[in-house]
Amino acid sequence: MAAPVIKALIFDVFGSVVDWRASIIREGQAVGKRYGIETDWAAFADGWRGLYQPAMARIRNGERDFVKLDVLHRENLVEMLAKTGITQLDEAAIDDFNHAWHRLAPWPDSVEGLTRLKSKHIIATQSNGNVALMVNMAKNAGLPWDTILGAEVVGYYKPQPQAYIRACEMLDLPRDQVMMSAAHNDDLAAAKACGLRTAFFPRKDRGPDQTAGLTPEHDFDYVATDLIDLARQLGC
Repeated sequence: MAAPVIKALIFDVFGSVVDWRASIIREGQAVGKRYGIETDWAAFADGWRGLYQPAMARIRNGERDFVKLDVLHRENLVEMLAKTGITQLDEAAIDDFNHAWHRLAPWPDSVEGLTRLKSKHIIATQSNGNVALMVNMAKNAGLPWDTILGAEVVGYYKPQPQAYIRACEMLDLPRDQVMMSAAHNDDLAAAKACGLRTAFFPRKDRGPDQTAGLTPEHDFDYVATDLIDLARQLGC
């Protein structure tokens, strides 16, 4: 029996479509120059991102009601500023620095790859980022999404099954016609367990010592070198 036709691709965004680490390092360096702050901005970026999963875990396990990622990012930023002894930022400056996540730069292949995929498929975010974050990022980076889906829309953070299932329901498509696309093995494995199709492409986004996420660790439907290669494989 022929495999179901893929009608929509939904994407992890942080790390998969945009280079969060290099972008946050640049934003940190700009903040440092503006306010006379000297610190290791690469370590700061890694530390800030390192608080991301624990913050969402408290929501996933019911310790805390759902709040959007902008709220978690700001709380984590305040924690990082305290840890590193940075006291020069007022509330407005903290808000602006927090919105660095709205300004992340795309990987070099992302805009072309997504544009080609959009020519034959619905393309949508399936990110833990909130709607304003995703919309602002898309405007800034030129990402041509058809629609914004993800945690704030469905009310669940990945890799909770409801995050993937409700995205398919919102597209009014059966799960086997929707393909989760990401550079993260755990994200794809969770989507696959829910019955979605899957596409893996590697990104080196976690610093010079990154070892995970460079190769596929499961039997995914597609494995590509980047988004342009994925578009090529799908005939776009």
